[in-house]
Amino acid sequence: MDHYLLTLWNQVESGFIKVEEVAQQLELSTKQTRRKLRQWESEGWLTFQPGRGRGNASTLTWLTDVEEEYEQLFLKNLKEEHIEEVSKLLLLDWSMETKQRLMTAFQAKFGFHQEDQDQLIIPRFYRFLTFHPQKAAEIQSANIVANLYNRVVTLNADNTIAPELAHTWEYTETSLLLYLRKDVSFHDGSILKAEDVVNSFLGMKRDEHYTALWEPITSITTPAPLVVMLDFPGGCTYVLQLLGLLSASVFKESNGKLLGTGGFYLVEDSPEKTVLCAFKNYFGHRPLLDRVEFIQVPKEFQVVYHGAHENEGVDTFEVESDSGFGIVVMNPYRDSDMNRKEVRDYIHMVIAHHRHELSEVESRITGNNEGCLIGLSKSYSMPELPKPRMTKPLKLRFVNYTKDTSYWLKEKLEQAGIEVEMVEVSFQEAIYNPDIHSETDLFIHGEIFEMNQTFSYFFFLKNSFSPLHKLIDRDAYLQESIKAYNTIRFEEWNNQHLQIESYLQGESLCIPLYYVKRYIPFSINLMNIEIKHFGYVDLTKLWTKPSI
Repeated sequence: MDHYLLTLWNQVESGFIKVEEVAQQLELSTKQTRRKLRQWESEGWLTFQPGRGRGNASTLTWLTDVEEEYEQLFLKNLKEEHIEEVSKLLLLDWSMETKQRLMTAFQAKFGFHQEDQDQLIIPRFYRFLTFHPQKAAEIQSANIVANLYNRVVTLNADNTIAPELAHTWEYTETSLLLYLRKDVSFHDGSILKAEDVVNSFLGMKRDEHYTALWEPITSITTPAPLVVMLDFPGGCTYVLQLLGLLSASVFKESNGKLLGTGGFYLVEDSPEKTVLCAFKNYFGHRPLLDRVEFIQVPKEFQVVYHGAHENEGVDTFEVESDSGFGIVVMNPYRDSDMNRKEVRDYIHMVIAHHRHELSEVESRITGNNEGCLIGLSKSYSMPELPKPRMTKPLKLRFVNYTKDTSYWLKEKLEQAGIEVEMVEVSFQEAIYNPDIHSETDLFIHGEIFEMNQTFSYFFFLKNSFSPLHKLIDRDAYLQESIKAYNTIRFEEWNNQHLQIESYLQGESLCIPLYYVKRYIPFSINLMNIEIKHFGYVDLTKLWTKPSI
């Protein structure tokens, strides 16, 4: 299929045309466009009569319904070709009606395939940015990491700690001894050693994004086979919680590849798809799925998880997933009006007065007039404040997933007399380029906690991927408040959280904006659906009832 031909069909009707204008629509040169028109004429799609003289109109007459022909070809390929090849065709410039029909047909290919293997096919809107545990700073990559690797312990939502690669441990005020399981295999068949755990921890400790978290821990050694010791002479009340982070997953490198011990291993990652296969020698419960494929699809694709053998009328049920919260982060250190508290407070007031309207922008979100700590943060309000004097427009940075809410915020601020200049950056740049936060006055940030809220809030404040990192580095009160966690018992951390949150709100530095939920439809034949890390389904637990 020639995507230029389909684009032309949907944008240009039979009649007079100007080749120069058609070239702009197709994003080709005039010479390339003329060559294409002659090619399509020879193939019988159209007739093309060039205009006489420079700038004169030419004539185009369609002979065949291109989209109808391409639709039939798409459906034929859907039956005969690999699904990842067909998925690329959905990205062509179809009319809305045709695209909906094609996506409905394509949808039937998704879900569980139960033939020789149990196979789950999941839509993927974007490629995964990384498979490295210590670089997975966004939820899609973190979800994959959760299935490829293990940690020494698991930190549960209720603050309990469960064994994973370590079967037990001994904790004192100055050290931690971890006793590792025997005969745990990496995905290449090699056996986990204590040295592998030490190397993973040392790598995280030396990583610039996590160095501050590991600062209390002075040494990581292996005093005996399958034993790892961490020393922290000045105390580290959160050492076990730290080791329960996904970024503390254990891995090793071999021939330039990362190897984990998780329930799945990575088979393929390409522009078309990402493939995971069950690891049969997994030390835990072997996944009941044999294979999981993430296939690239258009953003308009409607995600419903059902079996390929099921018809479209199969009953479904919705599973609620917490997709986190949104905040407005203000930068008081840029050379702009934002360094004046009266300006930040005024913007804070405007947000507080209007955030209840956000559900009109996006039905999945609701205004948040409390804070980041669900069940703990208290409701608050802002007083009426006079508009401060402004000297120049404020720069508001946004990425693709905050575009709608950012433009909503721009509209509300400009209605309140604050001029705003929008600056778009890529999602990847927003995550991995810390200077981005310094170059704008304010931005909306979406955050979702891993699983345990108490430790996740601390991690949100402490790691250098955090949008608050630059701000905290220059605020003496925040630095001293965060240092205090080293000696405060973990069970008492929430009180410290609330004091820091109150300061951030009182200084109009971090403003709560919204909560967000999503509701994922699943076939009633899919079993053991468990929402786990970052609001994602735990793939290692899923299974499907066979057809009987």
